[in-house]
Amino acid sequence: MLNSLYIKAASKRGSIKEAIPELEGDSVVFNNWDDKTIISSDDEFSIGAGDGSFNKKKFLGFNFYAVSAESLIFDGQLKRVEQSDIDKFPYLSYLDEFLSNYMSIFELKCCLSSLEEYNVDYYLVDGSIYGDLQNPFPKGVETSAKDKKNLISATLNDFEDMVKNAGDKSISSPKLFDRYFRIYEEQKYPYTLYLTTIEKLVVLKEILKNPKKMIAISKSSSNNDIFHTNVPDIAIFDKYTSKQGISKIIRKKVSVDINTTFPVYDEFFKELKFTIFYLRLADYKNVLKVELPYDASMMEIEEIASKLKKFSINGYPYLLKKAHNDVVISDNNIRELINIAKVREKSGREML
Repeated sequence: MLNSLYIKAASKRGSIKEAIPELEGDSVVFNNWDDKTIISSDDEFSIGAGDGSFNKKKFLGFNFYAVSAESLIFDGQLKRVEQSDIDKFPYLSYLDEFLSNYMSIFELKCCLSSLEEYNVDYYLVDGSIYGDLQNPFPKGVETSAKDKKNLISATLNDFEDMVKNAGDKSISSPKLFDRYFRIYEEQKYPYTLYLTTIEKLVVLKEILKNPKKMIAISKSSSNNDIFHTNVPDIAIFDKYTSKQGISKIIRKKVSVDINTTFPVYDEFFKELKFTIFYLRLADYKNVLKVELPYDASMMEIEEIASKLKKFSINGYPYLLKKAHNDVVISDNNIRELINIAKVREKSGREML
């Protein structure tokens, strides 16, 4: 079978390419892009950055998982905030969503610790805060409106109390299920999944009380707000530009651009405004998408770019790169963890 795939790959050599549209001259791009030499900031400031990861191994009777998150803080010295967990889950069609929520909560709580315990001036988030707000509900399971209301009313005060303790970076949702809903054991996983989405929003709200400290950075994006083609804007900028610079600014308000009712703090999240732009910090390096969770002026945007440049190597923030490398959980790591934890269970693949 592999031989036929090798032959097929050889026959298509060089023919599978990213389809970037031919625009009406470079001016279409450069009308939306400003080549600008970005000077590294001379200011003294502290900065944090975080990332998370998860992986899993399927056994015959359950799934073994590992989740980790880390925040790095530089204020003259490099410091670290981290959280991790390993355990087992039964077979669930929405397991990846569950683990993604766990990872996000760890990331957010590490971020909160960086803001409250270390009082960083800026914090870099890997990914899109605005994108996360577009999907505030779990997709894996359906929960009735009555159940949702009961889950929120029983647990919201507890979540709010727990988030005040920035030192506690554990997942609260399973504990609250056991406290209030143990009699609904058959609903344990759908209920707990829904609770994790509430927990994420509670922590995110606390973080976004400091909007001018938060900077979200994406290496890729599906957004096409500028060119309105079926190819993401970031890919078009990456093809047609090569120098340092900043794109046209996109401004969004959640109440206008996201058509949903948030399960908690609806008014708070609906009032959020975002400033979104594309940025290249070094010539011929990758374009990044940057989100600021407030209505930023051009002067503020240029200041942020200058401060990002100060702590970047090859056009990418060093702390984000290091956090990613620190937390990534490879398949080899999972096998090592299984051996250390002495998990003795068949995977069904032993005979292969």
